[in-house]
Amino acid sequence: MAMRQTPLTCSGHTRPVVDLAFSGITPYGYFLISACKDGKPMLRQGDTGDWIGTFLGHKGAVWGATLNKEATKAATAAADFTAKVWDAVTGDEVLTLAHKHIVKSVNFTQDSNCLLTGGNDKVLRIYDLSKPEAEPQEIAGHTSAIKKALWCNNDQQILSAAEDKTIRLWDKNTKEAVKTLSFDASVSSMEYIPDGEILVITYGRTIAFYKANSLDLIKTVDAPASIHSASLHPEKDFFVAGGDDFKLYKYDYTTREEMESYKGHFGPIHCVRFSPDGELYASGSEDGTLRLWQTAVGKTYGLWKCVLPGDAYNMALLYFLSPAELQHYH
Repeated sequence: MAMRQTPLTCSGHTRPVVDLAFSGITPYGYFLISACKDGKPMLRQGDTGDWIGTFLGHKGAVWGATLNKEATKAATAAADFTAKVWDAVTGDEVLTLAHKHIVKSVNFTQDSNCLLTGGNDKVLRIYDLSKPEAEPQEIAGHTSAIKKALWCNNDQQILSAAEDKTIRLWDKNTKEAVKTLSFDASVSSMEYIPDGEILVITYGRTIAFYKANSLDLIKTVDAPASIHSASLHPEKDFFVAGGDDFKLYKYDYTTREEMESYKGHFGPIHCVRFSPDGELYASGSEDGTLRLWQTAVGKTYGLWKCVLPGDAYNMALLYFLSPAELQHYH
């Protein structure tokens, strides 16, 4: 009998959770940031979901959020026509970057010195964070709102996905599009895997994998429902996806076979991402919650306790206690 998946539910947001991102692994573990339409992005301990703090300052829905690898800086993109940079240790606002329209996406370079933004004014902007008063570099070409923009290829190139049903690969120095992919539906999500230069995108019911530096197609997988987000495991053994039917699907990356599916949310799933160690994946939903799911069900990790067959006490702990109660026994 397959073991039951028991997700940890992270509450606190009051509106739909629309984006999430993990930091790299630091001496203090790894961290998770969530963007929400309530305008209050939250920082959590990544392996337990424990709330650390809320970044207060935006005056509208927050559409995008990210952490640098070291989890020392955070950046957020919001409907108040700003992107903000935060000190992720103190929670203090460091910079407010004014835009001409709603900002949807933020992404740090590997050295955390530059921030890439994109949004409804169709322009990509590169901010040098050491010179906050300087005008940003701008890259134009999309014909409608930019949904996601990411650095790739050692920060020498940029990937952007927009409502114009295209993904474009840009040269950072020439600011010219190197290649454009066109789709029959708007791209709903985009994940970049530096190890192997793989791009994971979703549109309609399709999850597609491309070579990031050439935009050559690797493979596609069709899901049973419209998919809003997908994430590839760090070891590239499998990937997870979620969307309109409230379910999370797990697929074998090599065979493309569906391995399992779980229902836990009470609304469409907007974002899903694997943790940097691959031990769990997080999902954010229209229902206002984040949920953490174990990659290997039954393993002792974070707040999950290993269940031995026939151990009724542990079984009761795992299935019937809340994460907060479970912590007392951990």
